[in-house]
Amino acid sequence: MSFNPRMSLAPSSQQQNRGKKKEEESDSFMRLPDKEIAGCISDIGVPFTAADLLKPNPLQIQMIFEWFAELLMNTTRDTVDPAMRAASEGICEDYPDIVPAETRNLMGFYVSLRKLLFECGITDFSFQDLYKPTHDRLVKIFSYIINFVRFRESQTQVIDEHFNKAETTKVRIETLYMENQEMESRLDELKRNRRAMEVHISEKVKRNEELKKRLLELRQSQDKMARRFEGLTKKKKEMTAILEEKTAATIELRQESSKLQPYVSQSPAALQASLTELSNALNTDKAQIDGFDRRARALQTSTDTFTVVSADVVSCTKLLDEISVELAKEEDENVKVARQRDALGERGNNVREVERTEALLQRQLSKHLERTEKLRDGSKAKAMSAKERMEELRAVHRKLTEERNEKGREMERRKVRIEQTEKKMADLKENIENEIHSAHDEFLKMDSHIKLYITEMEQSI
Repeated sequence: MSFNPRMSLAPSSQQQNRGKKKEEESDSFMRLPDKEIAGCISDIGVPFTAADLLKPNPLQIQMIFEWFAELLMNTTRDTVDPAMRAASEGICEDYPDIVPAETRNLMGFYVSLRKLLFECGITDFSFQDLYKPTHDRLVKIFSYIINFVRFRESQTQVIDEHFNKAETTKVRIETLYMENQEMESRLDELKRNRRAMEVHISEKVKRNEELKKRLLELRQSQDKMARRFEGLTKKKKEMTAILEEKTAATIELRQESSKLQPYVSQSPAALQASLTELSNALNTDKAQIDGFDRRARALQTSTDTFTVVSADVVSCTKLLDEISVELAKEEDENVKVARQRDALGERGNNVREVERTEALLQRQLSKHLERTEKLRDGSKAKAMSAKERMEELRAVHRKLTEERNEKGREMERRKVRIEQTEKKMADLKENIENEIHSAHDEFLKMDSHIKLYITEMEQSI
């Protein structure tokens, strides 16, 4: 067997013939009449007749394909135009007009249409079907598309359910995405506010530190000035006491000199000596008085400085009060910042929860997509099983038709026999009726003869 090439090629050719026969049987099962195809296409709003199907026009056929793609996939040349334009610009930036727009859009539309027809069952769709369509190919393609549309209309509830679920998940994802964007923008605003507050707080802290340092310096200077003021007040008291004592002593000396003046000798030498002594004493007293005046002036200047220092101390106390108020405000701001940090943490937790919910929704979406894929696989398996069942039913139908034909033939034979027997029965019935009529006539004749015979017998008696 293996050395004979004809024998080795025979099974493959038989398998190919069987596959072709199966395809032809499925095509014959799926094919629709020309009038039905033309009626369906004209029902959708495109004027089309069986003559147009026999002699197809490429432009009209392309328009019909575009309408089917728009109905089933919401895809036209206009919807494909932006993506194809972007692709052509990305590939041919220097020569954007090298491919015409119509050809470019037709290529994109051809790809989407090929996907649609592949789902419908047409696996050998090509450009030849768009530019040079034939009657046989158009009948096959339109039949498959119309059957797919009918199947889709029969499964509208399931499609609507899945479409509504997809739309709800899509809307939910969009809302979550918008909420995420809003939360991110709010988070960015909070971060910017936090940075601004941190800068403001750092400035306030620096200013607070500077004010604290200045306050410490002012306190130290205040302590120094207070000590100096106390020392100067003590010196002032001492100097005033000394001045009072000296003035009292000078007054007493003047009184004593006035008392002793009449008793003083009138000699010029003694007077000169006393005058010199008195002048010296007076000069010393004047010098002491000038010193006391200077000390009094110094004390006055020190008192003035003390008043200025006290005013500075009062201003420093006011500054301390203001600083305490600002510190209280700063503490309030720190509390607000802490609250804002807590709120920011809560918002961050909310963002995390939103991200978790988004991840959960993504998982649910993937699960739904897996379920839809499983349902598609199940529907495909069911379709395959339905096809197998249809083939089995076709075989059973063929057997039943053959049996029906055989039984019809037998019924026709029996009908012929019954008609023949009915004819025979009718002939026999006619013969019997004729015999009955003849017998009845003979009976009447015999009855009349008997009556005549009886009458004759009675007359004879």
